[in-house]
Amino acid sequence: MQAGGDNTADEPREKCGVVGVSLADREAARPLYYALYALQHRGQESAGIVTHDGFQQHSHVERGLVGDAFDEGDLESLSGGTGIGHVRYPTAGSLDKSCAQPFSVSFKSGSLGLSHNGNLVNADEVRAELAEAGHAFTSDGDTEVIAHDLARNLLEEDLVRAVKHTMNRIHGSYSLAITHDDTVLGVRDPLGNRPLCLGKIDGGYVLASESAAIDTLDGELIRDVRPGELVVLDPDGSGYDTYQLVERESSAHCFFEHVYFARPDSVIDESLVYEVRRKLGRKLWEESGVESDVVMPVPDSGRAFASGYADAAGETTADGDPRPEGEGGIEFAEGLMKNRYVGRTFIMPTQDERERAVRLKLNPIRSTVEGKSVTIIDDSIVRGTTSTQLVELVREAGAEEVHLRIGAPAIVAPCYFGIDMATREELIAADASTEEIREEVGADSLSYLSIDAVADALGESRADLCLGCVTGEYPFDVEGEEADRDIEGTAPGATAADD
Repeated sequence: MQAGGDNTADEPREKCGVVGVSLADREAARPLYYALYALQHRGQESAGIVTHDGFQQHSHVERGLVGDAFDEGDLESLSGGTGIGHVRYPTAGSLDKSCAQPFSVSFKSGSLGLSHNGNLVNADEVRAELAEAGHAFTSDGDTEVIAHDLARNLLEEDLVRAVKHTMNRIHGSYSLAITHDDTVLGVRDPLGNRPLCLGKIDGGYVLASESAAIDTLDGELIRDVRPGELVVLDPDGSGYDTYQLVERESSAHCFFEHVYFARPDSVIDESLVYEVRRKLGRKLWEESGVESDVVMPVPDSGRAFASGYADAAGETTADGDPRPEGEGGIEFAEGLMKNRYVGRTFIMPTQDERERAVRLKLNPIRSTVEGKSVTIIDDSIVRGTTSTQLVELVREAGAEEVHLRIGAPAIVAPCYFGIDMATREELIAADASTEEIREEVGADSLSYLSIDAVADALGESRADLCLGCVTGEYPFDVEGEEADRDIEGTAPGATAADD
């Protein structure tokens, strides 16, 4: 469970967002600030920026949204042309300012700032080793573990060797934006579980969790950072160097980035998220299409799925035959309106009020659904609470039939790598069949997308995806869980980790 916030929400929580910039002849703080706005969907608990002016490091980290965490004076105090930023949802580690990022530390060889998206599986082991060597920790998150290990290595090695040494010591998922004095680095874990990309902007270069942040800075996406790669930006913004420090035969890209987390206008691992979701919607129709009057998305992440589903329904029948000429298929309609002013932390002390939560967020358009058979498209079902309430809402608005289609496989297991996705006990699909879930949520029919359809839409093999939450088998060595591949170079055991 996530620490703090609205822990009754029936949806996965995003991990974190990281960004780093290196610029010539202008301050980094404002571009970092704008980039964090572009990544706000990846974290809404805290925001922070660390910059370096060539002489000293400057830091500002606060709880809350980006717009609340910084004012004009804060940005003016963050001098220097290089820096990193971070937005955070807590997945483990205390929800307080000591776990907010970027994490900063000064030591004999200079200063470090670290922004981390992901989770380590051996943080406790590395922490104990470092504590035995005399390192003092100020937080219970694993970002500080990475920072201390890297600082120790930098006392004895050059930058590239120190990073490689740390990458060989830590195990799990991570994308890192790092400052070492006025040098900005980007590092992606050897399996590429967390996204990270490189872009060119006016006067320099940028590293970010998603390409949408590069777009916001009027920049150009160069490419994804490769799994196991280190990217070093020149402090004067003139260029960058890359080093392939660790290589694996396969990757473990998080498929849920495309299904739910990433902005639809982002390109991740060479795929535009919006187009992937439309492909997933088309495949949902091919696998389990149902003839109905209306198909409508659960806003906002279900929209691209529903669009692809409706397009495919206009071409073929639910049986897979070509749609007869003149037969229009299924109407795509916005039948659920979202209240965008409802935050994540409104108080719901009683069960009755918790059940009312979905009514605060979503309201059906009666004319769209009344007297009709309706197909609702959503990206996932976690606990089942929201799905049950949505079906009830649409029925109360007059729908004669309510079918539920999910643009991802059933979530049957928790995520250990940076996503707050509930425990097995809370996951409705962990011990219930699709038919049992259908009865629970009250739909006339329910179908999920197959794992093979996800892999096909992404253009990747199942072996190159992290599918732990939908198979119960993981690409990292997690204590008490099965692995979906031979685990190389990972320490035994797992620990709750920071983002």
